[in-house]
Amino acid sequence: MKVRSLLFSMLCMLALSVSLTSCSDDDDNSLNDDGSKVTLPQTARVYILNEGTSGQNNAGIEFYAPNKDADIISDIFYKQNTARLGDTGQDMIKYQDNIYVSIYGSNYIAKLNAACVEQSRMTFTDDKDLAAGIRYMAAENGYIYASFYGGTIAKINANTLKIEKKLTGLGNNLEGVTICNDKLYVANSYKIVDSKYIYLTDVFVIDLDSFSLKETLTVAQNPNQLVEEEDKVFLISWDYSSESYVLQLIDPANNNKVSKLGYATNMAVGDNILYLVDSRTDYSNWPETATVNTFSSYNIKTGTMNSTSFLKNAPEELNNTSIYMMKVNPNNGDIYIATTFYSSSNGNVYRFKKDGTFIEKFDCGGQNPKAAVFFN
Repeated sequence: MKVRSLLFSMLCMLALSVSLTSCSDDDDNSLNDDGSKVTLPQTARVYILNEGTSGQNNAGIEFYAPNKDADIISDIFYKQNTARLGDTGQDMIKYQDNIYVSIYGSNYIAKLNAACVEQSRMTFTDDKDLAAGIRYMAAENGYIYASFYGGTIAKINANTLKIEKKLTGLGNNLEGVTICNDKLYVANSYKIVDSKYIYLTDVFVIDLDSFSLKETLTVAQNPNQLVEEEDKVFLISWDYSSESYVLQLIDPANNNKVSKLGYATNMAVGDNILYLVDSRTDYSNWPETATVNTFSSYNIKTGTMNSTSFLKNAPEELNNTSIYMMKVNPNNGDIYIATTFYSSSNGNVYRFKKDGTFIEKFDCGGQNPKAAVFFN
């Protein structure tokens, strides 16, 4: 009996060992590169969405290898799929090791694998509630939540891209979205009445469990960009009335109280730090008038603003070039700042370490770099 018991124990240990080895192998090969026409590194990948110029069908996605173990591919979407991404790349997020990209002008969402090979897409042009165009996305619990011009939020199955629910009649032209504590925050930016722009002051809070409107917050007019970090929501409103871009904090733990923090035209979050830039350009004289960029940061844990730039040894031109995107690699804290020359030429990306030390500058591969996702 003792020998039989010992043999049984040894077999159990062997089965456990095989099971653990199998899990480890899965972890080492987690990226889905099925259908890829190029060999991509398994260590680190960065994809940059180029918005392109409206109406020119020149949106694209660039591949960049931060570890220098592969060459830059200026439009990897075209290389992998032999097709153009479309008209006006609006947003791109990573979710469950897939890439999701929204194309506003062409009005569709696509699911791509980790090699940027298209898996599926859903086009919205024939849906009257969604025909005005898809904007921004956020993901949670197997769903993509997308904002649309025309006042609709769609709940989209992340696997199949099928629309499971729609929340209609939410204001007018919806912009940025973010998720905090099972609530979706949605910016309601503007409407057009008699050919005049009317800028709005709403952020909608949607309960994701019931997929219904929970409350409406009043913020600075023309709310646009939203991000979440450390259970707090940060908002930038493009308040043209005062020629300022107003940075605000929405605190869900304090009944969604809205507080003004200062001014910023773009922001990114990483490791409880909100990285900010306030870009000022006199567009009445552009491009003769130079842009002036002021960099700062906000410590989310302590609630303190640091007016000193978070960048070190940054190239001089970064102080006077229009900034279109800022993103932080969540895996190592690297900061990516992208500039634009609008339709005149490709934009550039400036990469910095977490401590602000400049690493390098590279061509983004297209016009108006808008978003970035990271695989490590």
